[in-house]
Amino acid sequence: MAEQGIDVCLLSVGPDLPWLTGYEAMPLERLTMLVVPADADATLVVPALEVARVVPRDELFTIRPWGETDNPITIVSDLIGSSANAAIGERTWARFLVELQHARPDLSFTTTASVIGPLRAVKDAAEVVALRTAAAAVDRITAQLQAGDIPLIGRTEAEVSADIGRRILAEGHHRVNFAIVAAGENAASPHHEPGSRVIQPNEVVLCDFGGTMADADGVGYCSDITRCVVTGTPTSRMTEVYEILHTAEAAGRTAGGPGIPAEDVDTATRSIIDAAGFGEWFMHRTGHGIGVEEHEDPYIVLGNRTPLEVGNAYSVEPGIYLPGEFGFRLEDIVVVAVSGAESITNAERSLVSVEA
Repeated sequence: MAEQGIDVCLLSVGPDLPWLTGYEAMPLERLTMLVVPADADATLVVPALEVARVVPRDELFTIRPWGETDNPITIVSDLIGSSANAAIGERTWARFLVELQHARPDLSFTTTASVIGPLRAVKDAAEVVALRTAAAAVDRITAQLQAGDIPLIGRTEAEVSADIGRRILAEGHHRVNFAIVAAGENAASPHHEPGSRVIQPNEVVLCDFGGTMADADGVGYCSDITRCVVTGTPTSRMTEVYEILHTAEAAGRTAGGPGIPAEDVDTATRSIIDAAGFGEWFMHRTGHGIGVEEHEDPYIVLGNRTPLEVGNAYSVEPGIYLPGEFGFRLEDIVVVAVSGAESITNAERSLVSVEA
């Protein structure tokens, strides 16, 4: 904060608050805000009816409840004191920011992204353990998919998505973040929403799913994995395209390491797909950081020259999407160690045929 000339950080709903405090604020019309002055102790301003959900962390913050007849903006303003430069959480409701601006026209506002983002991007040992635990859980679900234990043929994408969601919860996650199931030509849409399309024999089924799993302190860490299967026998074109993708993803998984620019991982995957003539059909970045959010720093994208650090965790997920035919994406989560990048999802990466 001092390096960036920030006098106070203000954190409301969003991932920064639970990451720092272990308390995940409900997105209510009642304001919750952690006030963190650069030169004083932090205070969690919280609705009185929410206090029971807050685990006291005296070493981190003081709890300041407010009742229905109190004005929380006034409370926050008083805690800010004579500060001039405030960094506010990016997920803070606009109405609360506007009210603060009216109450404190002397304050200059920026976002907390440059303060909290780099801290969250570098995971400590406990956070890496939490990510490994969540990754192992989705690996097990993927093994069920690849073994044919999750029925596909004759079911709708939405039915399979719901089935995967139930398994995510059964494997210890407390929340399902997403469960994309895209069959046939729908697999060529990277963010397809599972619908009523019935899965047929001999077609590609792309499954991209993940959830949030609480660690020992109650902070949730995310999982994310993508695998594709074929409901029967793949065509020669499917096999050809998938092998290109498989090679590209393997290159991306091993390209990272301490001091390596994030964009170099993207280049490692993209150059292989480009050379094979499918660059036009790989239209997104190679990956994203993962932690308390499924998408966070560091972003594995061309133009991001930020050097990777030990403790960074990110996805490597190149894709090739052929409109009207099919699409493939292959995704793993890797963690940067002193020795290089290590994959923490390790489900079978070959194109598996299932008869289910």
